[in-house]
Amino acid sequence: MAHKKGTGSTRNGRDSNAKRLGVKRYGGQFVKAGNILVRQRGTKFHPGKNVGCGSDYTLFALIDGVVTFERRGKNRKKVSVYDLATGTSAELEMSAAQA
Repeated sequence: MAHKKGTGSTRNGRDSNAKRLGVKRYGGQFVKAGNILVRQRGTKFHPGKNVGCGSDYTLFALIDGVVTFERRGKNRKKVSVYDLATGTSAELEMSAAQA
């Protein structure tokens, strides 16, 4: 009688697809309302001025304007969008100086 072992099976051999997370629009870039700024798991970045947060924590622009990344406190980051037409450039420069 032949003593051949049957081929074993493995529980490995599969991987999930990449989820394409991360920053989609960077600081200083002009965005339109509805543009996705950051895709993330949890609130790595918090929504700032004129930025909305989706049910999956996606941050998106609520108005047309320029993106800025700011710090809120010691280790919390926030993303804001400032409208250049309404004269908030002083606010924009101040936030850029803090960063």
